[in-house]
Amino acid sequence: MKRGRIAYQGAIHQVTQAADRRVRLADGRLLNESEVSWLPPVVPGTIFALGLNYADHARELAFKPPEVPLIFLKGPNTLLGHCAKTRRPADATYMHYECELAVVIGKTGYQVAKADALDLVAGYTVANDYAIRDYLENYYRPNLRVKNRDGCTPIGPWLVDRDDVPNPMALKLTTRVNDQVTQQGTTADMIFDVATLIEYLTSFMTLNPGDIILTGTPEGLADVKAGDIVETEIENVCNLQNTIVDDRRFFAHSEKRS
Repeated sequence: MKRGRIAYQGAIHQVTQAADRRVRLADGRLLNESEVSWLPPVVPGTIFALGLNYADHARELAFKPPEVPLIFLKGPNTLLGHCAKTRRPADATYMHYECELAVVIGKTGYQVAKADALDLVAGYTVANDYAIRDYLENYYRPNLRVKNRDGCTPIGPWLVDRDDVPNPMALKLTTRVNDQVTQQGTTADMIFDVATLIEYLTSFMTLNPGDIILTGTPEGLADVKAGDIVETEIENVCNLQNTIVDDRRFFAHSEKRS
């Protein structure tokens, strides 16, 4: 099952995807995707993000692949939904997408063995964790301006149940910018797979329902400009679309919403 969250007619709704790909409200009403405002598919708990978790991406950045997971935290302010707008600051000279498999935790767990790790997973979705390289001080420890800006991480639109993704380590990732394929990869190339990441995190802390693990991105990064439409897609999960806007359009949109 594919589940999501939307804003519609002044209320927040839990929805599912109908067979014809329309949005089904709890009362059975069907809506087109364009009729609703998308929210992240879950209310986030702690958000974990992986750096350099694909060997080809590490090579792309001229870094040695890590020997232990490189994990940093993100605030809930960073997340926004499908078809939303992300700001490219006027002083940015290089801003790129990052297509990532996002793992949503469904059960509380501490000191979980790798063999049991996937039992903690509620499901999977797609995240696009934009980065502005101008702001980067250390590839291994991204600073706040790189990864914690408001609305820098679209996620969704759907949370796909764990049982509907029997092997999260065999999924194709694709990014398209203005309908042109710019990034392709597979989760099979992760250095630390999903079960290993859960085992690692729970070795020293508790994971709780709603926690999200962003598992990193493969090689194939490219600069994006205001006006670009970026799609990040993971097979058997979902397709996430997002538009890059400049400061003027971003702040005008923010003022209109307030």
